Amino acid sequence: MSTTSQKILKIALLITLLAIFGIIGLLVLQPQPSSSALPGVLWPSPKPLQPFSLTDQHQQPFTLERLKGKWSFLFFGYTYCPDICPTALSTLKMVDEGLKQKLTPPLNTQMVFISVDPQRDTPDKLAQYVAYFNKEFLGVTGTVEEIDNLVRQVGAGYMKQPGNSENEYQINHTATFFLIDPEGRLVAGFSPPQVPDTVVSQFLQIRGLIH
Repeated sequence: MSTTSQKILKIALLITLLAIFGIIGLLVLQPQPSSSALPGVLWPSPKPLQPFSLTDQHQQPFTLERLKGKWSFLFFGYTYCPDICPTALSTLKMVDEGLKQKLTPPLNTQMVFISVDPQRDTPDKLAQYVAYFNKEFLGVTGTVEEIDNLVRQVGAGYMKQPGNSENEYQINHTATFFLIDPEGRLVAGFSPPQVPDTVVSQFLQIRGLIH
């Protein structure tokens, strides 16, 4: 066998071995759910929420107990929001649809829109607003004190901007989706820009990590 043929044979064998090792690596080193795969999303450790007292769009009490037993996505906003809130709720609608495709019912999840504008966002107003995106979504309001209680606990924020009149104003607010686990603990936050498929994928990883 010529020197050139020997070199070609060695290269062919090397390529074959690399391919085999690559396949083995993919089989053995399949990525498992890991907090390191969720930078900036998964909280360092779950944070238990303290009691709060709010009201949903059906004028039923919405308390810490309503968060227990389910995975809850919380989003803080207001119905007069010109852009961020409609975009966020449209995204949550797609997340909800994505989860229904991935998980076997019951999904054990809920989407909760919490208004930071109790002056204008009545339960009736919230009922109409959230139903536009998904009739299963919850709209929640309450006193400023109780809203602020929950806002502080999850690390959200909002600030009212003076307008032309008492009822004409905008509110700057956090655009994060806060994830609460079935034990009522804050476990993650999905910051914008939120891509529905990414949120679904990361949520499924988190479900595998949190016990």
